[in-house]
Amino acid sequence: MGLSAVMNIAVSGMQAQAKRLATAAHNIANAQTPGYNRLDTQVSSLPNSGGVTTTVTPSTSVTFPESANVDMASEMLDAFTSAQGYAANAAAFETGADMWDVLMSIKRD
Repeated sequence: MGLSAVMNIAVSGMQAQAKRLATAAHNIANAQTPGYNRLDTQVSSLPNSGGVTTTVTPSTSVTFPESANVDMASEMLDAFTSAQGYAANAAAFETGADMWDVLMSIKRD
């Protein structure tokens, strides 16, 4: 696996975490909307490219149709873990970029 592939995987992870965070934010914003059906974000690996893909789908559990099925504690936890995952992927990308800089400086010398 090349260095650019590692960086592409990190970017893919950042995009997935951003989608998870956006979904949690959307659910929180609609928590008081009667009949709102919360959205779920599924993250799946892409074995050939090494990255991930996301799919956003409506939740299948509706407890009371006249109210929203949003649990604020779960949504806040999803938002927090998404932000942490984004930061971890950003750190991996930054490490890859630093390694790239070192390789380029060695090549120039």
